[in-house]
Amino acid sequence: MFKKILIANRGEIAVRVIRACREMGIKTVAVYSEIDRGALHVRLADEACLLGPPPSNESYLSGEKIIDVAKKRGAEAIHPGYGFLSENPKFAKDVANAGLTFIGPPGEVIELLGDKMAARKTMINSGVPVVPGSEGGIENQTQAMKYIGEIGLPVLIKAAAGGGGKGMRIVNSEDEVASAVRGASSEAQSAFGDGRIYIEKYLAKPRHIEIQILCDTHGNYYYFPERECSIQRRHQKVIEESPSPIVDETMRKKMGEAAVAAAKASGYVNAGTVEFLVDKDKNFYFLEVNTRLQVEHPITEMVTGLDLVKKQLIVASGGKLDLVQEEIKPRGSSIECRIYAEDPKSNFMPSVGKLELYREPGGPGVRVDSGVYEGFSIPIYYDPLISKLITWAEDRTSAIDRMLRALNEYRIVGCESTISFHKMVLKEEHFRKGDISTHYIQDVLGGATYEESSSPEDDFAAAVALTVNRMEEDGKVRAQAVAGKQKVNKWKMAFPPGMNRL
Repeated sequence: MFKKILIANRGEIAVRVIRACREMGIKTVAVYSEIDRGALHVRLADEACLLGPPPSNESYLSGEKIIDVAKKRGAEAIHPGYGFLSENPKFAKDVANAGLTFIGPPGEVIELLGDKMAARKTMINSGVPVVPGSEGGIENQTQAMKYIGEIGLPVLIKAAAGGGGKGMRIVNSEDEVASAVRGASSEAQSAFGDGRIYIEKYLAKPRHIEIQILCDTHGNYYYFPERECSIQRRHQKVIEESPSPIVDETMRKKMGEAAVAAAKASGYVNAGTVEFLVDKDKNFYFLEVNTRLQVEHPITEMVTGLDLVKKQLIVASGGKLDLVQEEIKPRGSSIECRIYAEDPKSNFMPSVGKLELYREPGGPGVRVDSGVYEGFSIPIYYDPLISKLITWAEDRTSAIDRMLRALNEYRIVGCESTISFHKMVLKEEHFRKGDISTHYIQDVLGGATYEESSSPEDDFAAAVALTVNRMEEDGKVRAQAVAGKQKVNKWKMAFPPGMNRL
């Protein structure tokens, strides 16, 4: 097992990896940008090293700097988390070439599966069901029309590289083909430096269901209970749950075996996720493979009792997984809400700022993965995720009710948050029945207004608590200064009691 690793990330995922390492007796090295100097992951790591200015391309996307820090600090491996360099094949290869271990799949596998056309062809050859469409790329309107004649409208024109909904165009009529081809290719070139596009049948109102896989270097391949990720905004997941309300044991086994077939066909190692689209008749089709640990991995951990980060570390160090596939079954139900510093009432515009008051919920079956604390300022340079709020209960309805209780306990003052949005979804009839799709937000919620995240009484109580906290801190500082017993340490005041600089 490793003695020391570097975490090439920030925020809650960096904190998550640090905690797993600490439980395993592994030393950690954090990296940070200038604006993250006081971040929680920097506080918790055994060592920390400045990368550079706040912009990602000068800090968290600087693979050369990160590898240099890892070597100088004696780290044996690098955990990329998710986002940033986690799915960059060049970085994975550079880490290996530097004599370090990349905690994830090999660079060649990331490269293969990151190219959606190459991944699609690999899945076809291995018998994994894919959405009808082109086997290769298309270059013009004529080629697009050929496939439209075979599979019919509507179709989706997609970028071969990248993700996040960029380089995608829905085509409902032949009049839209030419502009869609040009637009998708142009956007893909701008976003990913790769203008290649392909075409596939557009599934109306599908569900997005994914399978977690875990593979070691000893020929062991495992799949985990599915995650339902259909509640999405702009192709980004906002609420996830496990298991899916529509998947039974037979369907779970078929999807799991297809995911394992995809892993074997690509030579996959370590943790990853095979994503599928599911139509109204429960037919599932390969979408893509995320070659990293997923944001929503905690719900899988909650229903299986397994620690995926620890398993990643075991695999990366050459260890053998001792799991039994038949024993990896969902127990109870788990839901995750991504709490963002965004304003739902203003089209989810970012609402970054200082967390003047921050109180996380707790109690039975509640987990909060966060990288913030009261007094921390959420920077504008990165994804405005405050935390991932996760609940578990013996059944889906109870997990939803527990999540509503936890959301009502959450207190955030200093920026807007998506708490009110999540509460509205969890109370909505279609969601509670499990009648959802990737079009849920626009089709069901539409132009809905969002309730306030707390009652006037709660807001008053929060304001009083904030005022009392400030008065107490101010009183302590003044008393210390007057008494001359010790110098005022403003740095310690920035952190809650019990949080020490490491």
